[in-house]
Amino acid sequence: MTQLVTQSVIDAFFDGINSDPFSVLGMHETDLGVEIRTLLPDANRVAVIERESGKTVVELDRLDERGFFAAVIPNCRQFFAYQLQVFWGNEAQIIEDPYRFHPMIDDLEQWLLAEGSILRPYEVLGAHFMECDGVSGVNFRLWAPNARRVSIVGDFNYWDGRRHPMRFHSKSGIWELFLPKVCLGQLYKFELIDCFGNLRLKADPYAFSSQLRPDTASQVSALPNVVEMTEARKKANQGNQPISIYEVHLGSWRRNLENNFWLDYD
Repeated sequence: MTQLVTQSVIDAFFDGINSDPFSVLGMHETDLGVEIRTLLPDANRVAVIERESGKTVVELDRLDERGFFAAVIPNCRQFFAYQLQVFWGNEAQIIEDPYRFHPMIDDLEQWLLAEGSILRPYEVLGAHFMECDGVSGVNFRLWAPNARRVSIVGDFNYWDGRRHPMRFHSKSGIWELFLPKVCLGQLYKFELIDCFGNLRLKADPYAFSSQLRPDTASQVSALPNVVEMTEARKKANQGNQPISIYEVHLGSWRRNLENNFWLDYD
C-alpha cells in the first residue's frame, strides 16, 4: 500500500479545500514506479485499465473509506493512457479520469487574458466541446484569480463540489478542468471558496445557454457556426458608415393569453 499521500491531504479533498488537485490525483512518478490516485466518493473498488489493450493493470487500494484510492504499478516507469473501472456496490462503470489530461489553455491565451486585451474571451472561457487524447468532452474555464478553490458541479457529478476541483493557472487567474463525456444540454455551475473563505455557487458568466428563470444554472451548449462576412457587411460595418438601431422588449410586446407567461420566438 502506498504511503505517499498523507491523511491530511486526503481529508482536504473531502473537506472541499484542496486547491491543487493535479499535484495529487492522476498519474505520478515515484521511486517505486508510476502511481495512480483517484478521488471517487462512495465507490467500493477501482481498477486501472490500459486504454489501448483493455487489460486490467492494477486494482487500487482504498486508502480512505470515503472513496480515495491509490496504488503503485510495479515495474512501470512510463505514463500511459488509462481508464478506471469503478464499482458502485454491485454495479461497475468504466470512466475516464479527468486528472490524467494535460492543460489545454496555451501561454498566449493566458497572457492576453491576464493583460485584458483578448478580443473574444468567450472563445477561451466558459464551457467548450473539444477532444483530448482521442477522448471527447467539455473543457470548463473560469477567471477567478482570488478564489481559494473552484470546482465544477452539475448533472454529471451530483452537484458535489468534492468530486471535480479544477486546476489553477496562477499566471492568468484561470481555473480549468476537462471533463470527458459531458453532454450537450447538461446543467452546471462553479462552486468556489472566495478569498474570505465563503462557499459560493455561481453561474458561468460566459455560458452560451442557461436555465429559464427562476432557475439559474448554466447549460452546456455550443457556439453557432461562424458566418462568413460578405463584402457588403464589411462595408456597412466600417466606422464611417451610418447605423440604424431597432429595439423591442418581446416580453412587453405580447404575452400568452392563458397564463400571461412570456412567449418564445416561434
